[in-house]
Amino acid sequence: MLVLAVGTYAFRLTGPALHGRVEIPVRVRELLAGAAVVLLVALLATGALTEGGGFAGWARPTGVLVGGVLAWRRAPFAVVVLGAAATTAGLRAVGVG
Repeated sequence: MLVLAVGTYAFRLTGPALHGRVEIPVRVRELLAGAAVVLLVALLATGALTEGGGFAGWARPTGVLVGGVLAWRRAPFAVVVLGAAATTAGLRAVGVG
C-alpha cells in the first residue's frame, strides 16, 4: 500500500514539476482529447447497457438517452438527472425491462 501511495504522489508531483519544461505537440494533445472522449463514451455505454454481465434492458439506455438529449440541449443539471430518472422509472413501471 505504501508503494501505491508513493506512486500516486509521484504522479501528482510530476505535473507541477515538469510544467514549462516539456512541450507536448499539438497533435498529441488532440489525440489525448479524442482518447478521453472515447474512454468516457465507452464507460457510459457499459454502464448504460450492461448489468451483471448481461443486457440491462431497454429502460436504462432510454433514460440515459433522454438525459443525454437534455444535456445536449443545455438543460439544467437537475432537469437532466430528473428527466433521465423519470424516464427509466416510467418505463419500468409499465413493464419495459
